[in-house]
Amino acid sequence: MKEAAAGLGHLLVFAFLFCVGAFMVTPVITDVTMAALCPGQDQCSLAIYLTGLQQATRPYFYAYYVAKTLTAMVSEGAMMCLSLAYVADKVPEAQRAAAFGVFSGVCTAGFVAGTIAAHFLSVSSTFQVATLSVVAAVVYMRAFVQETDRGASLMRDEEASLLLFAPSSSAEELSPRLPPLRKAPSLSEMVALLTSSSTFTRAAVITFFHSLGETGLQTALLYFLKAQFHYTKNQYANLLLIFGITGSFSQLTMMPLLAPKLGEHKLLVVALLGSCVHGFLYSIAWSFWVPYLAASCVILSILVGPCIRSIVSKKVGPSEQGMVQGCITGISSTASVISPLVFTPLTAWFLSETAPFNFKGFSLACAGFATLVALIMSINMRPAEVQPDNK
Repeated sequence: MKEAAAGLGHLLVFAFLFCVGAFMVTPVITDVTMAALCPGQDQCSLAIYLTGLQQATRPYFYAYYVAKTLTAMVSEGAMMCLSLAYVADKVPEAQRAAAFGVFSGVCTAGFVAGTIAAHFLSVSSTFQVATLSVVAAVVYMRAFVQETDRGASLMRDEEASLLLFAPSSSAEELSPRLPPLRKAPSLSEMVALLTSSSTFTRAAVITFFHSLGETGLQTALLYFLKAQFHYTKNQYANLLLIFGITGSFSQLTMMPLLAPKLGEHKLLVVALLGSCVHGFLYSIAWSFWVPYLAASCVILSILVGPCIRSIVSKKVGPSEQGMVQGCITGISSTASVISPLVFTPLTAWFLSETAPFNFKGFSLACAGFATLVALIMSINMRPAEVQPDNK
């Protein structure tokens, strides 16, 4: 694993710088939006809709959210799926789950660094430093991150090993590898990929419902905490700091240790269980310290992504890594678009005086039920489905 991490060094530096800039503004944007649209109030339906739908009526916020939406369309999903494909091209299958965990852990460490920086910077300086960090990431990537050979070296090593060890047939080999793609995949090819085996189908469903719940949680949580416990910018930052430190520790240490012993399937079930507890505990928070306790569940829930990515990565060859990671990212992004359309009005309704009953965390509970669906699907996934296919 140390050798694999060393080969990914420049990519990890790029990911860290990118995430520092991308997440630095998270603790301050809620207070900025509330102060601009609903000054002096702890509840603001317009601010919740703004965050969920990324639309605004005030000039500066209109410009900000339009720019944010456009850049997110280009950079957020593409950065993740291309980076994961890069990792898959560089790391053998046996070490890939741990490598995905390390990459995600470095991204989470960038989240921690950005959150800490937000503690000590003014609001205007936060946005300026975040911009400089992202620009530095782009320059570093352009200068030092080299293009891969699309897994050609890994294929040569595997072919050499097959000459020494005869391949064995097994009932676990459920679906053949796709032929190498020579051009950009069409929509029909991506659909064919997702339906080519039960592994991809279940992974897609799990990804959708988990992303639906997690995005719903992110959409509602900060506004719920402000309305329920009058959280300030620094309390948001403290909560996000617990989330980041716990998640980074889990991905950098627990994932490399547990993945080889438990396997991705069992670890996925445990991680989704933690994600369910995470959402439900937030929804019934009865005191200001309960959200801090709920944030500790991230030590498990943060492992969902690396487990899913590793499972689907092992089912295709090196030439299809970008396509399969892109499919998973696309499904996650689709859920992230749908989720605010559901949870934004739900959150605004139950935080208002016209709520049908007194349960301000109802939208958070609904997010927990979405992740529960993903948990049920993962339990029904047979262990054989997550085994790698022969090339």
